[in-house]
Formats: sequence, structure tokens, C-alpha cells
Amino acid sequence: MNISQITLLIKRLKQSGVTFVEGLSDDELVKIKDEFQVTFPPDLKQFLQATMPVSERFVNWRAGLNSAKVKQQIEQRINWPLEGMLFDVENNSYWENSWGEKPESAEEREVIVSQHFYTYPKLIPIYSHRYIPATPNEAGNPVFSVYQMDIIYYGYDLASYFAHEFSFSLPESFEAPEEPKYIEFWGDF
Repeated sequence: MNISQITLLIKRLKQSGVTFVEGLSDDELVKIKDEFQVTFPPDLKQFLQATMPVSERFVNWRAGLNSAKVKQQIEQRINWPLEGMLFDVENNSYWENSWGEKPESAEEREVIVSQHFYTYPKLIPIYSHRYIPATPNEAGNPVFSVYQMDIIYYGYDLASYFAHEFSFSLPESFEAPEEPKYIEFWGDF
């Protein structure tokens, strides 16, 4: 995204009631990477450096650097996809064939699921249960809605996601992808 596209997105999001504060600094991005092991894809990074949404259900990364309580909340949101996966394994008979034979014990299942989960592209929370993959570390990653193993594309890129989530249209200058970029594992749902 270029700066004029980001400016338009911010305008449309403000019209939808989203509140913003000053964008993240380079120093804050380094601290976020260290504190949360998160590297934002370039388009999300550029957006968050221009301005940062802080309305309810958005992730307030700056507050997470300054408050133990908010830090814990962000960590819970980062871990939400794993927790949902484990819930579905234990309560809804979910099991991936690629994980091998399903063990009898819950402890063994948790170990196997966790080991596999950490090999998949890391999901970064944006808003509510909407996530963008950290890898590939390039612009144009899709945004997923993640609720346990009910995972769907919610935007083919960051801009189309915001338009979908907050019910506004984008001008043709955004050139939204006609289909989403494939993301290992998460793109299989």
C-alpha cells in the first residue's frame, strides 16, 4: 500500500467509528518484536506506523509494552489459534492426518499439536479473532478469521479485510487480489 491508500483506509475506518492514536515508532516495533516475537508484514507495519487503531477489539501494541495486564491480553490473543486447535482436538474430534496417529492421552495430543502448530506461519492478531500471517514477510498476506478450527479468509489482503470487516468499498486504485495468497496450513481451510 502506498501512503495515499493508507490515508484513505484511515479515513474510511474513522468514518466507521474506529479510534486511532499516534503510529508506532521504529523503537516500539523493535520492542514488540522482542516482547511478543512478532514481525509485522510490511503493509501492516506501514499502516501501524502511520497510525494505530485502539478501538475495542483492536490490539493496542503500545499499551502491551507498558502494562503487564495488556501484555498478558495480547499474549492470550497470540495464543488463541493454538488454544482453539487444542479445544477442537479434545472436544470435536479434530485431528490432522499429517500429525500421524492420534494418541490416546490428552497430554500426548497436546504435545503433538503444539509441536506442529509452532511450525506453521505465526498468526498476528489485528482485530477480534482476525489474524494476518507473519510469513511470508511481504505485503499482500490474507487476513483470516480464526475461531477454533473454523478458519476462513476474511480479506485477501489487509485493505480488502478492513473494507470487509467495516463494510466500506475500496476504489479501484487498491487493486484487490482476485484470489488470496496461499498460506501454509492456514490456507487449507
